[in-house]
Amino acid sequence: MTTQEFELRKTRRWPWLLLIIVVIALAAAAGFWRSQQPQAVVFGTTLQVHFEPAMAGEQKLIEYVGEHIAPDYGLKLEAVGVQDPVQADRAVAQGQYAATVYQHQWWLKQVVDANGFQLTSALPLFQWAFGVYSDRYKSIADLPQGATIVVPDDGANQGQALWLLARQGLITLDPNVEPRTAKLKNIIGNPHGFVFKELDLLTMPRALNSVDAAIGYVSQFDAGKVPRDKGILFPPAPRTFASQLVIGTPYLEQENIVKLKQAFSDPRVQQWLKTTDDPLVKGVLVPVSAD
Repeated sequence: MTTQEFELRKTRRWPWLLLIIVVIALAAAAGFWRSQQPQAVVFGTTLQVHFEPAMAGEQKLIEYVGEHIAPDYGLKLEAVGVQDPVQADRAVAQGQYAATVYQHQWWLKQVVDANGFQLTSALPLFQWAFGVYSDRYKSIADLPQGATIVVPDDGANQGQALWLLARQGLITLDPNVEPRTAKLKNIIGNPHGFVFKELDLLTMPRALNSVDAAIGYVSQFDAGKVPRDKGILFPPAPRTFASQLVIGTPYLEQENIVKLKQAFSDPRVQQWLKTTDDPLVKGVLVPVSAD
């Protein structure tokens, strides 16, 4: 009896030993998993804000806010130029940069839909002057039947170009498509028989002398040394294509990110856009409109 009881008690210890082993293994696994996760980013008072190098006015804006406004909110800003906009958005989503200022809401939607980045538009900052340039004609009415027109090859800015032409009554877009996201395939009326070609925005200035007209941003034609008197149509920049202060969604409520939003929403920003004589900004970045 004594031996049997001893053996019985010994046997009953195994479930406890197994449980202890399982708990230790799970704890080790959890610790390993946590070690593989990216560390949470907490922003300090020195914040890097991205701009697109081809848009020199954006850098000027960040520098103006950094010098004249950010110190009032206890912040120091550093302007960082990265040419690849998708990589810049990735860096903002991951907390490498505090924000970016280069994109409108339609481009942002395109990037988020394609990449799944956690990004939030915090507020509109400015509107880009955007229009039609020509080496051959002095007005939009002078464009001949069958004129060749270059439009941006990316979806978001192509929509802006086509919407511009549609607002002028030069083409008709499919009413079932959001006009600000329209593509060439969505043109259902082209009474002037325009021939459209797609090009990257940065290459447009070099191609201008080989086509009848090109549609893009004033800043990029400025960068390509195209005189502004080559512009034949500059309609008012619409708010829907206003540049946004874009921030990584997980960081929106951090103290210094809240201060960053306050700095860029300070009324002095819009007043500066309205009154500055800086040639990289005046006539390129305009104040945010009511509509």
